Amino acid sequence: MFNPSVVALIGATDREGSVGLALIQNLLKSSVDRVIYPVNPNREGVLGLKCYPSIRAVPEHVDLAVIATPAKTVPNVVEECGKADVEGVVIVSAGFRETGEEGERLEEEIKRLKEDYGLRILGPNCLGFIRPPIGLNATFLLKDPEIGQIAFISQSGALGSAILDWAVNAHVGFSMFVSLGSMIDLGFGDLIDFLGQDPYTRSILIYMESVGDAKRFMSAARGFARNKPIIVMKAGKYPAGAKAARSHTGSMAGSYDVYRAAFRRVGVVRVDEINDLFNCASVLDSRHLPAGPRLAIITNAGGPGVIAADAVIEYGGVIAQLSKSTIDALNEVLPPYWSQGNPIDVLGDSDVNRYSVATRLCLADPNVDGIVIIYTPQGAAKPVELAEEIIDIVNRSGRTKPILTVWMGGDEVWRARELFYRNDVPTYSTPEEAVKTYTYMYKYKRNLELLYETPEDLLIDPSPPKNFLKISLKKELAKGNTILTLDKCDRFLDSYGIPRPKGYMATSLEEAVFVASRIGYPVALKIISPDIIHKTDVNGVVLNIESPEELKQEYLKLMENIRSKASGARIEGVYVQKMVKPVNYELILGTTRDRDFGAVIMFGAGGIATEAIRDYAIGLPPLNQVLARRLMEETKIYNLLLNGFRNRPPADIKKLEEIIVRFSNMVVDFPEIKEAEINPLAVSEDQIYAVDFRVVLDTEAKYTSEHHRHLVISPYPTKYIKPWRLKDGREVLLRPIRPEDEPLEYELIKGLSEESSRFRFFQVIKEVTHEMLVRFCNIDYDREIAIIAEYSDRGRKRNVGVGRLIIEPERNRGEFAVLVADDFQGKGLGTKLLDMIIEIAQDKGLESIYGIVLPENTRMIGLCKKFGFDIKHGKDEVLVELRIKEEAKPVKASEERVTDLESPRGVEALSGEKPL
Repeated sequence: MFNPSVVALIGATDREGSVGLALIQNLLKSSVDRVIYPVNPNREGVLGLKCYPSIRAVPEHVDLAVIATPAKTVPNVVEECGKADVEGVVIVSAGFRETGEEGERLEEEIKRLKEDYGLRILGPNCLGFIRPPIGLNATFLLKDPEIGQIAFISQSGALGSAILDWAVNAHVGFSMFVSLGSMIDLGFGDLIDFLGQDPYTRSILIYMESVGDAKRFMSAARGFARNKPIIVMKAGKYPAGAKAARSHTGSMAGSYDVYRAAFRRVGVVRVDEINDLFNCASVLDSRHLPAGPRLAIITNAGGPGVIAADAVIEYGGVIAQLSKSTIDALNEVLPPYWSQGNPIDVLGDSDVNRYSVATRLCLADPNVDGIVIIYTPQGAAKPVELAEEIIDIVNRSGRTKPILTVWMGGDEVWRARELFYRNDVPTYSTPEEAVKTYTYMYKYKRNLELLYETPEDLLIDPSPPKNFLKISLKKELAKGNTILTLDKCDRFLDSYGIPRPKGYMATSLEEAVFVASRIGYPVALKIISPDIIHKTDVNGVVLNIESPEELKQEYLKLMENIRSKASGARIEGVYVQKMVKPVNYELILGTTRDRDFGAVIMFGAGGIATEAIRDYAIGLPPLNQVLARRLMEETKIYNLLLNGFRNRPPADIKKLEEIIVRFSNMVVDFPEIKEAEINPLAVSEDQIYAVDFRVVLDTEAKYTSEHHRHLVISPYPTKYIKPWRLKDGREVLLRPIRPEDEPLEYELIKGLSEESSRFRFFQVIKEVTHEMLVRFCNIDYDREIAIIAEYSDRGRKRNVGVGRLIIEPERNRGEFAVLVADDFQGKGLGTKLLDMIIEIAQDKGLESIYGIVLPENTRMIGLCKKFGFDIKHGKDEVLVELRIKEEAKPVKASEERVTDLESPRGVEALSGEKPL
């Protein structure tokens, strides 16, 4: 669609001032090998070209149709395109949902036609798209941008038009410019998928108002953000108001926080200003991102230096502490009254040499991660001469540390700025811009490092028994109850291994006294009612009851409070709970449902004042140990938990990580839970307890085959876990790979023979890097499944084989690879892994799978023949492909291991996947 050979413009005209005229004029400027056909039943010709009455009358197959006709005619035109087998459609026409009910009806009709004919549609109500590298402008805008390596996706046509106008004047080039419009089909995820594989694109800029298909966006962004920076400016930072929520978590977790958490989770950079989009685009694709946040500032004017230093603190950087050797060396070349620290003020009379020496010393200083050089037009240093010196230093340094420049002024410095632009040295008009961009550079790199840090393997059951819980939730919903009482909430905590104080339900005063005597004083009393969510709001909680006499008094007071403050509430009893003492910290751990991103998890400072304190962070489930720790690290209270506070000891961080992961697993497993909250999560000296837990159910919960419809990140696919016995009788556990498996994957690859390595990777892997292992272990289960064979030998776990299926973005086919450890060859494992890959491909609805095999790997080629693969021999490689919808040939048990076909020392199949 975005690289068409034949384009038809439906609604072409030569009427002055019309959209149709602007479009045909732009299309006719296309490269010479592209054919343009005007379509308009009311015209014989347009601009000297023959005009066709309909798309079906065009004499060639059309790859792309651009529709610029009145909205009411568009559904019929789209249907004509479908009948003509057009692949892609751009609808620039306006007059759809933005106009009301009739417009919405037209959109729904177009969506139906899209499904019927398998069309891909951009728009409606969009500007279209421009691809300068291939000479295609399919918009009605009057500007043609230069060729560049930045792709810009805009949800706003007006803003997109303004930015394009600015870019043309500023000589900023694009690999692609696209306006999404109403996004009835193509959205951010589709465009990221395309641009992620586009050789002309190095970075992707997005102006976003709403995410659209959040799951597709997250999956696409996660797939490419490591290799191509994705930078988003999200509008709507301050919403006019928040919808009503029934828990603290629901009222605190606003849209801005959720978007920020979502972007961070997939490595996307979020910026606040349009300038930041382009400033970041020019530096984030660099291979030389800063190693740390420590910034040195070199300036010939005190004021700009102070402004830069303030900006470093404001944007989360660190002012570098210069080493003694650097200070001593600067004393040799700078006047005695220089600043003696950072910022380095080389003074207003500075010449080029002072700047040069200061820059070289900072590059050599191990305490410095990056440099901002500020120049104001004064002193002996001339702007162009100094710029040439800095460019020379940058090139000679190998760009090991980022150097950002600020040449302040107008006409006097513009030539110097042009020099920086041409030599790929970042330059800015103000110190704040430079510093902010540097901190974005560091945070982008650091976020990716943390995102793909290897998590610890927590000993947590990934799929605890939960069917009895689901049955109980169905019963509650059938009764019309949307709030679970404390006694029912306990079942969730117990099933997921989240510690709680001893406590039981009592339906009378006598039962309450009996329960208290069993669990021991002091105790707390809490009202149990399906109609009360915040018990403290109605004085429904009594703490620190020390004796049976006190309990009797407080029980009667409690009931009186409820009768007066919640007279209509149904009372089922009281919850008698053992008091936790002493409590060092009160935390909150909750979940709520976001409109765009589904279930989210919140962690922060808890207690009854949690909404007033508002110290919290948001994460998206599922969470592992690393993600749980990052969630905590983003709160202020984390420093207290880590280090202790005023004679309070530090909290058990590992235990907190485990509880957060267990809570996340519960959220993943239950789409029926709309909101849930542990508050307080009490941290005592020897344990962490869920003192109070409330659950709000989703009355609209539907029981379908789509178990995780409430999540935008697919969780660990437990359905693919199965034990299997090798030919020699040993048992392995076949299961999907996890990020925690990085050590096992390292041992497998490191232990391969040279032939095994060459068969799998097309080369011998001499060094197994963390980056390579991240690619193999930290995968998106929507796009890739890797089944490992885990073998336990006297308590030591090994990964002895991997079957991998990589699904292509269009989701109609996938590439597979199978790898078996050398000492586990000939045991039937490779055959079983390939069989599982085929099963998974069927489960994912793929049409085919394929792999690339070296010609000398004849045993693998033979195995594929056994499964019914088509074999195509090339000069240097063999393509094996299986049509999934045509039944694969079963491999009988008697020939299941096909040991005569397996490579005796290694890898049984090779995909074309190269190591990172």
